[in-house]
Amino acid sequence: MDRRRFLKTATLGSAGATGLAAPAIAQENPQISWRMTSSFPKSLDTIYGGGADVAQYVREATDGAFDIQVFAGGEIVPGLQAADAVQNGTVEMCHTAAYYYVGKSPTWALGGVIPYGLNNRGMNAWLYYGGGLDQLNEFYGKNGLHYLPAGNTGAQMGGWFRNEINSLADMEGLQMRIGGLAGRVMERVGVVPQQVAGGDIYPSLERGTIDAAEWVGPYDDQKLGFYQVAPYYYYPGWWEGNLTLCCFVNQEQWDGLPDRYKALLQTASRAANTEMMAEYDYKNPTALRELVQNGAQLRRYPDEVLNATYDAAMELYSELRESEPDWGPIYDSMMAFQAEHFLWQQVSESTFAQFMQAKQSAGELPAQQQ
Repeated sequence: MDRRRFLKTATLGSAGATGLAAPAIAQENPQISWRMTSSFPKSLDTIYGGGADVAQYVREATDGAFDIQVFAGGEIVPGLQAADAVQNGTVEMCHTAAYYYVGKSPTWALGGVIPYGLNNRGMNAWLYYGGGLDQLNEFYGKNGLHYLPAGNTGAQMGGWFRNEINSLADMEGLQMRIGGLAGRVMERVGVVPQQVAGGDIYPSLERGTIDAAEWVGPYDDQKLGFYQVAPYYYYPGWWEGNLTLCCFVNQEQWDGLPDRYKALLQTASRAANTEMMAEYDYKNPTALRELVQNGAQLRRYPDEVLNATYDAAMELYSELRESEPDWGPIYDSMMAFQAEHFLWQQVSESTFAQFMQAKQSAGELPAQQQ
């Protein structure tokens, strides 16, 4: 079954099962035109593509009756103001990263990612089966928004640095582009966090106004050319074991949608969530190899840095429990599942991955024998 037919069946199947003729179904699909503003430029086709995919799936499934026009960051509002534009009714919806808005409240980050949080599979499991989606929508609903997960980058890289990091002392005073709660954690170990939109990172590194920057991973980072101005490429991206992108829909607009359109948006967002992760998993390996061939210097963060930032993150979360009334219940739910998730992964996924990675390192995988 093709995607268009699946989406139609998934959202309109109950009507079709009663034997309604196609014209009758079409009459029940009102003409709706919305605008979606993205936080990302079109040149970053994978991450921008999450919002574009949602719009495409909805348009195809309704034969154009529900039309969502997507605008890149900066075309209507700057990328980091996408959620604000939805809240104030400038647009009906946006595609963004929830942690961009921690200035409103740190709790916003829980719908995107927090340092030393869940990985992609864990986040999806918690959202869809662990009650996370309902808890987050209760929180975002207070802010006039409905939340729909719509893409994931998977575990990210740890950023580009103009100079090598050999110890925690080397982090002191660095001006680093880093978003979300990761900036607050980095601040506790001496880094000066900077909020810079994706399209402005390269010139900021080139001019030396920042010393380091994190973005996503090899595929996007290669497109942005960071290796040309900051050659040291660090891993792991401990602040983003996943990054759940999302669509925020204006709550009043969401409430006014026909139920079938709500179901369609939910289905389309889930499809985009899966699509983005698969695309990154396919494209990142080749991009990483090419980056290294072009001079990128891969480096693992020293254990001293990882341990210090982990401790700083746990300290921050403890403080947020006391200062942010919305934080505790959602965070506690996420962390309770995290303990179970990583135990299960340690037994199954990690053991298998470690064995296969050893075979890859030894040159023993089938493709390496050809």
